[in-house]
Order: sequence, then structure tokens, then C-alpha cells
Amino acid sequence: MIVGSVLRKSSFISWMYGQFGLLVEWASGKPMDASAIAKPHDRLAGYLAADLEAVNSLIRTKMASEHAPRIPEVTQHLVEAGGKRLRPMLTLAAARMCGYDGPFHVHLAATVEFIHTATLLHDDVVDESAQRRGRPTANLLWDNKSSVLVGDYLFSRSFQLMTETGNMDVLRILSDASATIAEGEVLQLTAATNLATDEAVYMQVIRGKTAALFSAATEVGGVIAGAEAARVRALFDYGDALGIAFQIVDDLLDYQGQSTATGKNVGDDFRERKLTLPLIRAVSLADAEERAFWSRTIERGKQEDGDLDQALSLLAKHDALTYTKDAAICWAHKAKAALAPLPDHDLKHMLLDLADYVVERIS
Repeated sequence: MIVGSVLRKSSFISWMYGQFGLLVEWASGKPMDASAIAKPHDRLAGYLAADLEAVNSLIRTKMASEHAPRIPEVTQHLVEAGGKRLRPMLTLAAARMCGYDGPFHVHLAATVEFIHTATLLHDDVVDESAQRRGRPTANLLWDNKSSVLVGDYLFSRSFQLMTETGNMDVLRILSDASATIAEGEVLQLTAATNLATDEAVYMQVIRGKTAALFSAATEVGGVIAGAEAARVRALFDYGDALGIAFQIVDDLLDYQGQSTATGKNVGDDFRERKLTLPLIRAVSLADAEERAFWSRTIERGKQEDGDLDQALSLLAKHDALTYTKDAAICWAHKAKAALAPLPDHDLKHMLLDLADYVVERIS
């Protein structure tokens, strides 16, 4: 099955790094740690390989439908498009780092992945997107109705999974996160094209639509492990800061990334009239003529040939991309600092490296 391909790929990657390390050691006479070569999420996948296999198996089971074959078709299309399983790995890592040895971290990791997949299906309908991870979106291949209803099905499955843990704190955290995600998306609808949107509103949006699931993913890992309150809070703070850094980087890459790497076209957010941090910064420093440009292209949606180039020129003039990059780096540092109360552990070092890697994408 395609769902299991991520695990097989991760295992193969881990093996390849090991072989490469041996080759370097043989050629130079100096030992080399293979973990220094692997990306943090690949190292996490290798360390958590058995848990990820269990998550993949559970996902395969729960995304099946006896009466509605469209459900696994749509879900599998999104799974096939790739993705690093980052959010479920955060849950698994948090639980293992806190000494958990029971079965329910797998249920929670699958829950987090279902919530994430459901939001992607809904987002592509709302944004009228035609591409996700470099592939046609489900709403383009099928229709909006299928994407919305399959997303609803996955949300329902996620709640079934989280109740199986029998832990009311877990249920509260994940249900609150689901509501916060929806609230963030609705706020973005009203704020995205309003030039009065400032950084405080932007932070509220991304904390809702992105960081809420990151922080819930790490927090429930600590909760299911029975970790002390200070460590659970540290895990929440790490996930919150990491999610904010992750989204700021995504918004920055929309203006300076490579479409082959991001799966998006440069300037998609501009064309979709989304006021993300780079534009918010440029608007806040705009003179009257520049503000008129932003009002026409973003508020009224009257875009013409050459407008994207003009927008990029204004971003450069006000150093908005550097400002955005600095903000992402700041939040990555906050994520790393949040892990201080956690015990020394291989997984802790991988999570620290992951925070650095999130912002290395824009270096």
C-alpha cells in the first residue's frame, strides 16, 4: 500500500546514510556520524520507524470505507503526494521522550494526521487551489463536494481515535485544537484582504490555522505519557513556537522559494490576495502611492500584468523578506529554548535540530 511507503522510504534512507558514513570512514580513516548527514525529520523517522509503521497501519484501517470508495480514493491521493508525517512524529517523539511505553501514542499520532489531512482538503476548496505538494488537488481531480465531505469524514475518524485512549485531557486538547484551527481559517477569510490587518492579527491567524495542531501534537504526547505539568507545558510551548516558525517560513517561501521544492508557484499568496507577514510589513511602511497599489491589488483584487514584479520590488525596498526571515529565526530559537525542562534524550536533540532545519529552508 502507498500509505506505508513513507516508512519504507525512511528506512531505506537511514540505511543509505549508514552506508555513506562507512564509505567516508573507509576513505578518510576518520569515523563519521551518519546522523550529521541526515535531515532531522529523516532521523526522527528512522528512530521512530516501528511506531510510524503502527501509525501507517492504523491510518490504512481507519481511512477505509465499506460503502463509500471515494473516501479512500481521495485520502490516498493526498497521502501519495508526499509529506513528511511531521505532526504525528512530534506526538510519537514527545511520548517516547517522556518514557511512554503504551499503545495509545499511535492512536494520537494517527488522530493528528487525520486532522491535518482534513484541514488540507478543506483549505484547497476555500483557496480554490489547483496544486498541493506539486500535484493536482483533490478538489480539482474530483470536486469540491468530495473534498469537503471526505475532510468531514476524516475529522470524524480523528474523534473516534482520540476517544479510544480514554483520556479526557487528550480529548480536550485535540478537540480544542480542532476548533482553534477552524477559527483561525475563518479569521483569515476576513483579515486576508484587509490592509488594516497588522502583525498581531497575523499571529492570531497562524497560531490558529497552523501552530494549534503542532502544539496539540506535542502536548498530547506528554499527557498520554503522564509527564509532569512543567514538561507538558514545555512540549506545548515547543510545538507552538515551531508551528509559528514553520508557517512564517512557508509564507516567506511563497515570495522567494523554488516551486519545485515548495509545490507552489512563486507569488500564489499575492495572487490569492493573502496578507501574510511580508506584505503586512511592506504595507505598514508604504507611502501613499504604494498604499494605493496594495489597495488595488489586495483589497479590490484588480491585478494586472506586472503587478507581482511590482509587489516583489516593494518587498525588497522595505526589506520585508529579511524582516520576515528574522521573525522566523526568532521563533525557532524560542522553540529550542522551550525544551530546556525536558530530560536529555536523543529525541530531544533531534527536535532541537528540527527547529533549526525549519528556518534553514530560507537560508
